[in-house]
Amino acid sequence: MLRVGLTGGIGAGKSAAAARFAANGAVVIDSDRLAREVVEPGTPGLAQVVAAFGPEVLAADGALDRAALGRIVFADPTARKRLEGILHPLIRARSAELAHGAPADAIVVNDVPLLVETGAAPSYHLVVVVDAAPEVRIERLVRDRGMTPDDAGARIAAQIDDATRRAAADVVLDNSGPPAALVDAVDTLCADRLVPYERNVRTATWADTDPVATLVDYDPTWPSQYARLAARIRHHVGGAHRIDHIGSTAVPGLAAKDVVDIMLTVDSMASADALADALTAAGFPRKPGIYQDRPKPPDAGPWEKRMHANADPGRRVNLHVRAAGSPGWRAALLLRDHLRADAAERDAYTSVKRANAGRPIDDYVDAKEPFFDDLYARAEAWAARTGWRP
Repeated sequence: MLRVGLTGGIGAGKSAAAARFAANGAVVIDSDRLAREVVEPGTPGLAQVVAAFGPEVLAADGALDRAALGRIVFADPTARKRLEGILHPLIRARSAELAHGAPADAIVVNDVPLLVETGAAPSYHLVVVVDAAPEVRIERLVRDRGMTPDDAGARIAAQIDDATRRAAADVVLDNSGPPAALVDAVDTLCADRLVPYERNVRTATWADTDPVATLVDYDPTWPSQYARLAARIRHHVGGAHRIDHIGSTAVPGLAAKDVVDIMLTVDSMASADALADALTAAGFPRKPGIYQDRPKPPDAGPWEKRMHANADPGRRVNLHVRAAGSPGWRAALLLRDHLRADAAERDAYTSVKRANAGRPIDDYVDAKEPFFDDLYARAEAWAARTGWRP
């Protein structure tokens, strides 16, 4: 099962996107609908709301008077937090119940207006944000919901800002244009990414990698992509584990293969094995076998680790699981920090990478090893001079 979080600001078109995901066969769980369901007459949720805000939030027929409740919470952040504290656990529990009942091969899309605000993004395999320019959203709210322009602007301003919402997104669907454009974007996302991603998660298969070393210029979004991936990993393995962005995409200005390398620190290889199922559930299945780093110097002995990789065909990730203090763990952090600190070393490594770009991956790695052996010796000298510690 693949779990997708869908969100977007008011007027952006999140509901239209959700409908198109459903048309593509996804199981859509609508949090707005659940928010109404959990406070229907006779529910414990409604009783909690009345206890918190008084009987004036009830209509004559005993149902929740949403307009009356809205007048209380819209202008009072403390009251809104109190209401969210009642509703969100109930909605999450009902959402989990519905997801549990979905088919094993389902793509479950949770339509959650406050997904980013509640910190729920890391719990999903993928987060999709529907976005649109503010002026387009205001126009829609005036046309479709009868708001005044000032009211529409106020509703938008009361929500989390668009930049923060986009920062939480693995995928941003721009819905500023005609409806057909959103339909095409959702269809393409489902066919090219979500369907194979779901299959990979269900079968514990990592996404295919390029057979040759294809380099791209440094992408300034790589650190933010790493941060989202690390949060997802941390959600599944627990917050006590150290997680680091390593490898070439962690070095600003360095050309690299478009692969985010992440290191998860454990206390032993037994602990690494114990986390394999949690990492697989997070969308990072383990590569079979026992992996070893190439020791520095070459005769230093085996540097054992475990390897996982992303099941998402839209974002290649290598997840290295190493024991704290082990030689391979130290080397990964030392080489990263040395390259970050020394522009000349970074330029030299870039030249080596570009000279071997386009070669089969194994040949590319082999060709870099002599440079890496020398680089490691210089990095150790740099560490001694500067007092570097991992």
